[in-house]
Amino acid sequence: MRPHPLDSLSAEEITATSELLARERGIDAGWRYASIALREPPKAEVRAWREGDPIARRSFAVLWNKASNEVFEAIVDLGAGVVESWEHRPGVTPNFTVDEYHDCDVALRAHPEVRAALEARGIDPELVLFDLWTYGHEVMPPQWRDRRLGWVDIWKRAATGGNPYAHPVSGLKVIVDVNSMEVLQIDEAHDRGFPEVDAEYTPELRGEPERTDLKPLDIVQPEGVSFALDGSLLRWQDWEFRIGFNYREGPVLYQVRFKDGDEYRDIAYRMSLAEMIVPYRDSSFDHYRRTAFDIGEWGLGYMCTSLELGCDCLGEITYLDGVLPDTAGRPRVTKNAICLHEEDDAVLWKHVDPDAGTEVRRMRRFVVSVHATVANYEYLVYWRFTPDGNIECEIRATGIMVSTPMEDEAATFPTGTVIDRRSYAPYHQHFLVARLDLDIDGEDNTVVESDSMAAPIGDANPLGLDLHTRGTVIASEAEAGRDYRWETQRSWKVQNPNRLNAWGAPTAYKLVPSASFPAMFDESSPILRRNPVIGSTLWVTRQHDLEMWPAGDYPTQSHDDLGNGMSAWIADDENLVDTDVVLWYVFGIHHITRAEDWPIMPVDKVAFTLKPFGFFDRNPSLDAPRSPSKHGGGSCCADGECHCEH
Repeated sequence: MRPHPLDSLSAEEITATSELLARERGIDAGWRYASIALREPPKAEVRAWREGDPIARRSFAVLWNKASNEVFEAIVDLGAGVVESWEHRPGVTPNFTVDEYHDCDVALRAHPEVRAALEARGIDPELVLFDLWTYGHEVMPPQWRDRRLGWVDIWKRAATGGNPYAHPVSGLKVIVDVNSMEVLQIDEAHDRGFPEVDAEYTPELRGEPERTDLKPLDIVQPEGVSFALDGSLLRWQDWEFRIGFNYREGPVLYQVRFKDGDEYRDIAYRMSLAEMIVPYRDSSFDHYRRTAFDIGEWGLGYMCTSLELGCDCLGEITYLDGVLPDTAGRPRVTKNAICLHEEDDAVLWKHVDPDAGTEVRRMRRFVVSVHATVANYEYLVYWRFTPDGNIECEIRATGIMVSTPMEDEAATFPTGTVIDRRSYAPYHQHFLVARLDLDIDGEDNTVVESDSMAAPIGDANPLGLDLHTRGTVIASEAEAGRDYRWETQRSWKVQNPNRLNAWGAPTAYKLVPSASFPAMFDESSPILRRNPVIGSTLWVTRQHDLEMWPAGDYPTQSHDDLGNGMSAWIADDENLVDTDVVLWYVFGIHHITRAEDWPIMPVDKVAFTLKPFGFFDRNPSLDAPRSPSKHGGGSCCADGECHCEH
C-alpha cells in the first residue's frame, strides 16, 4: 500500500536513505547519523492532498564526520532515489545518541587513568555506571568548545544487580571527546565517600517481601475493542487521527478530527512534545553542568522502551512498534513502543431526579501512550481522548532522583532536601513544551486570552456577586509570550471567527492550563538565554513548516536560541489574527525533592487539557450508552434508581 504523506519512515526507507548517502556521498564508518526522519510535506500540500494523488516522499538526515566534526543535513527524495540536498551546517552540534552513550561506558571502563582514579577511592570499576551528559556552551571548558564534548557522571552499585544510582561518586567527573572517546580531563574536586544509604528498591535486595493482600485486578473486553486502526489512521467513537513516531518527539498526533453529525470537523493538524528542559538548581561542583534538553539533545523517541502487557499497560491492548535509525543509518525496531487502548474513567455525566429517576453514563477514554527512560528518570506520556470532545496530555515522572553526599550527618543543603544518611537530593525543574498546531474548523484562527474578575460593587451589583470575563486578542508575535495568572484563572481560547455555533459565538477550543510555574531565573542567566521559551507559560506563533524546535534545531552545546528558536520566530512580529497559528505550552514539574521520592520515586503527574468551548452546540456525549447494571438485569438507570455502587 502507498503510505500516507504523514506516515513515519519504514525500516526500508531508513535503509534506502543511508544506502543512497553511502553511494552518493561516501558515507562510511567514519560518520555517524544523529537522525533519519520523515521530511514532512508542507502543510498546505497535505491539506490539499487526496488519496491516490502523487506526493513526494522525502527523508531528512543529520550526520557528521567523526574525524572533522563537520555536520551535514541531507534531504533524500525516496521515490526518485536521489539526494535532493546536501548542506554543511557549521557551528552546530547534533543530538547525542544511544550508541555513543554505550560506547562511552565501554571506553571509560577500560581507560587506565579512569580506572586508577576509581581504584584510588576504593571503587571496583566493574560496579560503576558511567552516565554521559551533554554540555551547554556557558559551562564548556573554552579550550574544547569546538569539539563534540561530553561530561560523565559516575555512580556505583553496592553489588551486582543493585540500584545503579545508589551511590554517586561525588567530586569526580570525566570530560570526553565523544567522537574519539578521548579522555580530555579527569576533573576532581573532593571525595565525600559513600554514606550508608537505604537505596535499594527491589524486594530481593531489600530483603522484604511484597505485600500479598491485593487481589487480582484485570480489565477485559469480551466483545473486543471499540477502536479501529487502518495503517496509521485511528478511529474511536467520533474521533479520528493519525499516529506518527520519530526520534525526537516520540509520538506525534496528526489531523485530529471529531465527527459532529455527518461532518468531520478539524481540531488539530499536529500535536507533540517539542522540548523537555531539566535544569538542576544547584551550583555546586557535582551539579552546575546538569541542565538537560532531553528532547533536543537526545531524542524522546530514541529513549522509548518496549511496553509489557500487565505491567506497563492493562486491558485489551494494541501495540505499535517504533522504527528508528541507529548511528550507522540502519533501522532499529523498538517492539511495542506505543500502547493503544480504551480505559474506564468513572462517570461521564449523571443526574438524579426524584421523579424521572437517575441517568448516569460511564466515561470511557482512548489512550495513546509511550514510556521513555532518560538515564535516571522515566517519563510516561499519555494522550487521552474522551467522548465529550476533550483532549488531555498527561506526563508522569518516575525513576530515581539524583542524590549527593554531604560532609557530615548534621549537614543540610540550601538547594536540596535531605533524603537519607548524609545525603541530599538537589531541587530541579522539568519544563515540557507542547507544540499544538490547532486548526479549529480550519486554519484561520485567532487566539484570545481569557481572564475572570469580580465586578465592583455598585447599584447593579450590590452584593458583589457579579463575575465577568475579559478577552484579549493576541494580535501579533510581539505579544506572543503569555503568563498564567492564578488570580484571574487565565486560559486561552483558539477561535475560528469565520464559523459561529448555533448561539452566535465563534467555535473554539480552550487550553486549560495546569502544572504551570515560573522559570525563576535571573534575566541575565545563561541558562535562560539558551532556552527563553521557558520564560513564559504560553507562546503563540504564525505557523511555518520548519518552525519545530523552540530552543533551536541544535540545542546541544548551544549558546542561545537566536538562530532558529522562539526568539527568532517572533522577531518579525507576524500577524496572529484570523490566520494559521501554533501554540507552545510550557508546563511541567517544579521538583522540590522529598524523602518520599527515595529510593525510587512514585509517579508525579502533570497534565493540561484542550476543551471544546462553543465548538459544539450542546454536550456531544448525549448519545453515550447506558451501562448494564452489575446487580443483574437492565441498566443502571432502568428502574429510576442507580445501582452503580463500588
